[in-house]
Amino acid sequence: MPEPPLVTALGLLAAALTTFAFLPQAIKTWRSKSVGDLSLVTYGMFLTGVVLWLVYGLLITNWPLILSNAVAMPLQGAIVGQILAVRWRERRGD
Repeated sequence: MPEPPLVTALGLLAAALTTFAFLPQAIKTWRSKSVGDLSLVTYGMFLTGVVLWLVYGLLITNWPLILSNAVAMPLQGAIVGQILAVRWRERRGD
């Protein structure tokens, strides 16, 4: 049974807010190369959850889930990548 347009709009708005909430963190991390206060476990768990929500959204063909998590995944991946890269360089002594 299709969702009413208002329900879909509400889902898309919620998805946009929760997805783009991480954009400022991703930009700040990229520019500053500072990740000392960020938890790799937290961001790793969040990235895993985003991937699983994306797969779930694809399986049930839910566009708010698909779109929000398809956008959130690279943002979260960028943050996790920055954490890993900075910590790897710190271990090497660069």
